[in-house]
Parts: sequence; structure tokens; C-alpha cells
Amino acid sequence: MSTIYLDSNATTRPADEVIAVMDVAMRELWANPSSVHRPGQAVRAKLDLAREEIAKLLNCKRNELLLTSGGTEAVNMAMRGSRAAQPTRNVILTSKLEHSAVRETAETLGRSGVEVLWVQCDGSGVIDLNHLETLLRQQADEIALVSIMWANNETGVLQPVAEIGKLCREHGVRFHTDATQYVGKMPADMEELPVDLLNFAAHKFHGPKGVGGLYIRKGVKLPTFISGGPQERQRRGGTENVAGILGMGEAARLARLWMTTDEPARLAAARDRFEQRILDSVEETSVNGHGAPRLWNTTNIAFHKLEAETILLLLSERGVCASGGAACSSGSLEPSPVLKAMGLPPEAAHGSVRFSVSRETTDEELDRALEIVIAGVGNLKKLMVPA
Repeated sequence: MSTIYLDSNATTRPADEVIAVMDVAMRELWANPSSVHRPGQAVRAKLDLAREEIAKLLNCKRNELLLTSGGTEAVNMAMRGSRAAQPTRNVILTSKLEHSAVRETAETLGRSGVEVLWVQCDGSGVIDLNHLETLLRQQADEIALVSIMWANNETGVLQPVAEIGKLCREHGVRFHTDATQYVGKMPADMEELPVDLLNFAAHKFHGPKGVGGLYIRKGVKLPTFISGGPQERQRRGGTENVAGILGMGEAARLARLWMTTDEPARLAAARDRFEQRILDSVEETSVNGHGAPRLWNTTNIAFHKLEAETILLLLSERGVCASGGAACSSGSLEPSPVLKAMGLPPEAAHGSVRFSVSRETTDEELDRALEIVIAGVGNLKKLMVPA
């Protein structure tokens, strides 16, 4: 039985070109890039080229990038660092829609004395800009950071990041966006976007796990996060993950080129057909985030009166990989905090399944997955839902 992988928001398969670059790095480019000898400096030159490719993906300067172990570390740098760099500002604004990396970091800071204010959202999962503006107007001088994600990892809903950034600038407040699900899938132009801090992770766009980064706009101050070396402009000490960074550089190059093709539009249309077929074929279903702008690759479908865990086990047994929400929260029987924040009733939130495609997903795979989903959920409804 072949596997149909529709869980690409959890992770993506490393591209063949990425694997090849990393293989060379492990075999040949193993010298320490901080060494002054020729092998070390040869590795340093390769790292600089990879950083340049990542900068091109974001349309930013190389020295505005701080490379990390992934998106979660970068989130912690942005949030904890912004608080530490502005000791007179003791308020953080964020939302209940965020990935746990942001949400739990905010809650941890809240237990240490920081005031956390939660920006409201509407039923489709889009931030209430009027509420955000009210909070900014009331407490601008006290706010260390506004942190609102760009693309939701569960629903794919896109936030109006440009408008949020504009409001933050008008009130003199630093703005961070968690772009883990956005970067590498949609164009990002940091020269134009009013964002001060932005995090990303390579494994979401066919790069390796364990490497990511934080964009830091020139002039935005953050303290040293990991001491013990001069790496990353003395803000994150430790010998660089050479293979991972080179792999991320190649993944960034491939993603940038791919986004110039017609493929994003093709896959968006395929996603739309996929979810519409399910809505037309399975009773009592709805799309979470419907009506809001969404990533081309994500659909989150509520199968009312069913349990997501049961659906996922059934699909897995038939070769379809999907998710009940964030991979970091798998194993939890509680409904997703994101769907709860959107106001979904329990009968819908408990039965919500996320399907997320990648640029490798084929129409044939989606057609086969549809047959399995429609037949499998139909059988479940006969067995589990009273007439």
C-alpha cells in the first residue's frame, strides 16, 4: 500500500537537491568555519553563499539574518529578547491563534510578571484589527512586542501582516510574525513589509529539520541569546550546523524558483477541488477558516459529530497521512486551542482534520485520497452517529 502524505504542515520531505548538498557537506566540508586555515575558510565561504540564498528568499540583507536550530528557538529569541531589550516595556500582545511556540512562550513570560494581552479574532480566524488598534492606542508605551503569525499552521488562514505592521509602526511598537508556515510557500519581501522580526524553519519548505532562522530588521536590538562564541554576530554562540545551513540555503533557492512558476496556483485549485468534493459528498462537514485568505496548501475540515483521532487512525490504516492540528500537540484529546479561539462548537472542533499538501503532491494522489476519505468517513458515520 503506497502512502499519500497530506501532512506537509507538520514537515516536508527534503528535496533531492538538498540531500545531495548535505551529503557533500558531511563528507567534504567538515572543517570548522571559525578556523583560519584554508579548509575552515572554504566552509565559511559556503556558509556565506547559503546565507545569501536565504536572504534572497526573504528579500533582505544577509546581516539581517540570525540562523538558529529552527522556528521555535527563533520565536523564543524574538519574544524573550524583545522583552529583555526593552526593560521599561512590560506588555506583550499576541493571540490565541498562535502556534504553541508563541502561545506558550507568552504564557511563560506572563507567569514571570509580563502582562500578556490577547488580541481577539473573528469566526474565520482573522485578527480583529480594531481591537488591536485599541490595545495599541491604550498601552503603546508599555508594549514590548506584538506577535501575530502570518499563516496559521492548522487552518492556513493568512493574517493581514502588512496592516498589523503599519499599526505597530504608527504606535512605535515592535512587531514580530511567526512565518514558519509562510516562508518558502509564498513570496516574502522584507524590504517592503513593516515587520521587525520574522522566524522560519527549513523543514517546512523541503529543507532539513533542526535549522531555521530569525530575520531581524536593521536597528532592532536583541541581546545575546546563547553565549560562548562569536557566531551569528555574537548573538548565538556555538559552531554552526554546516550541513543544515547549506541544506537550508539550497531549499531556499529551490523554493524561490518554484514560486515563480504556475505551480502554487495549480495546487491551490487542486486543494479547492479536494475540499469541495468532501463537502459535497459527506454530510455535516464544513471548512474551518472558509471565507478568509488561506495558504494554497491547507484545508481544515470539520467532520461534525465524529472524533478526529478515529478518522486519522482509519485514514492511516488506508495509507493517508493527515493531522488533527499542530504536530506538536499530537496525542492531546483536547480540541485545538486555535479552533476554540475561532469559536467552533465542540462537535465540530473535536472532529476537525487538517490536510496539507506540498509542492510534490500530485492530482492522482489527491483523487485517491478523496476516495478513501469519503468512503471511510461515510462508514464511520453509519457506525458511530445515531440516525
